[in-house]
Amino acid sequence: MTKRHEERRADAYRKIQLGGLVIKAGLADLPSNVLLGLLLDGAERLRDPDVVEQLARRGDKEFKT
Repeated sequence: MTKRHEERRADAYRKIQLGGLVIKAGLADLPSNVLLGLLLDGAERLRDPDVVEQLARRGDKEFKT
């Protein structure tokens, strides 16, 4: 396989993973503009290390269920 093919394959896999997270979080039925706004808001909140730690713990807990 060519390097370009491998990059496209990795990109597709990452997008599938991210879509799975959206579904697992119960957000798949949101309009795309609302989902993007939610993600942008979350990205701003990630500037606070305490928020990152809190969200990591919550995510770990959800992956275990």
